[in-house]
Amino acid sequence: MKVVAVNKPAYFNYEILETIEAGIALLGSEVKSIREGRVSLKDSFADVKGSEILLFHLHISPYEAANVFNHEPLRNRKLLLHRREIRRLTGKIKERGLTLIPTKILFNDKGLIKIELGLAKGKKLYEKREAIREREQAREARAALKHGRR
Repeated sequence: MKVVAVNKPAYFNYEILETIEAGIALLGSEVKSIREGRVSLKDSFADVKGSEILLFHLHISPYEAANVFNHEPLRNRKLLLHRREIRRLTGKIKERGLTLIPTKILFNDKGLIKIELGLAKGKKLYEKREAIREREQAREARAALKHGRR
């Protein structure tokens, strides 16, 4: 599997409880643009509308060679999941107050574009500060080990 884009702020702002891989309905110009890596997951989220799950605010840059047949960069895109998966996710979102956040866009073994969704719970400010503190301590420890070996 080849990862095209990763949503790094999602891992900082949310606690990812579970991940689900889903297909995504795209236009031809969107596929070509994703193959070039011109996609941004920042600020995007998924929500249930009726009996389907839609992805909002996923920015896929226009493909230059598509000229008049190009796509709208921020349009809502349908996620392809089985009905029972949609029902299960809908229950978890409504019951526990969780949200669906896209974490990665990748190509699977067959060359299809898949999106990895994380069932996430928002972190509080003190949890974010604690994550920053742990990251800095780990960085300092690595630096101390590196300089200690010389």
